Amino acid sequence: MTVSSLPGIRVRAENQNHHLWNNHGTWFLHYTIHPTPFTKERIRRSLGTKDVQVARERRDSFFAGLAAEAGKTLAAANVRKAVAA
Repeated sequence: MTVSSLPGIRVRAENQNHHLWNNHGTWFLHYTIHPTPFTKERIRRSLGTKDVQVARERRDSFFAGLAAEAGKTLAAANVRKAVAA
């Protein structure tokens, strides 16, 4: 998974359901963000499925999109640095 390249995302290879939470049969994506160095916020988003395989695919898709956004932000920051220099 490309997610492991992001420094703030922890994924345990031995746990296929990492970041997944089953709430009465419906699978949710469960993760924590740190908006500031001193605070944290737990996020739970419904994946809209009762099938664990579909939930895993949707989780992986979400984190792949997050990694792509982080890559775009990093690239834009590098361009700004190059222009400033």
